[in-house]
Amino acid sequence: MTGTAARRTSEKTPIFRLLAFLLVPPMNLIAKFRIQDREKLPATGAFVLSPNHYSEIDPVVIGVVMWKLGRMPRYLAKASLFTYPVLGALLRASGQIPVERAGAVRGNDPLVAARKIVDDGLAVVIYPEGSLTRDPDLWPMRGKAGAVRMALEMDIPLIPVAHWGTQLVMPRYAKRISVFPRKTIHVKFGDPVDLSAFRGKPVDGQATTAATALVMDAVTALLEDLRGEKAPAQRWDPSKNNQKETGRF
Repeated sequence: MTGTAARRTSEKTPIFRLLAFLLVPPMNLIAKFRIQDREKLPATGAFVLSPNHYSEIDPVVIGVVMWKLGRMPRYLAKASLFTYPVLGALLRASGQIPVERAGAVRGNDPLVAARKIVDDGLAVVIYPEGSLTRDPDLWPMRGKAGAVRMALEMDIPLIPVAHWGTQLVMPRYAKRISVFPRKTIHVKFGDPVDLSAFRGKPVDGQATTAATALVMDAVTALLEDLRGEKAPAQRWDPSKNNQKETGRF
């Protein structure tokens, strides 16, 4: 078997089928998924997917959406999650990448760990904000360079995506999920971010800052479409608002 069908069959490995069995049915009970421009998610090949981030259940939402579209997600996950016996085993078996908060990975660098995923033509999900947005109205905040750095160094597309409605299922920093009534989660994929001005050049701080701004603009524009609102002219910057960029606030 070749082409899209082969890729979709090969990505739905037994471990992902197990995860889907555990997660997809309850998520379908909790929420309806309305996916716009689904054809913009590449059917084959490696790419970075960059979503907005405002709820701790976001990775599950994006994972379910990707499952529905036939692609399996690999995340840069907190290394501490790998210390839990069952959860850690599932994360390792499904090819997730452990990352320390300080930036180091147990025994290796994130890009080294991700390179095999890219070589295998798979998808890597990297939240360009790095953590849950601090913006009081849940608009995307200032981005970090991880997503564009991987896309540029691996020379793969970067696809923006936005979702809205997840906060009704699990508000930012909530400790429980709201099951009833059933919610609606809207998801919208964008065209690959045009990083051609930066490809083939040194991936330095100036380049990644400029490229990250393009990514955040693309994600914000998608979210504006979903919300039917305009985002603030000034993107939220935690450092200018006396906020830490990790942990609860």
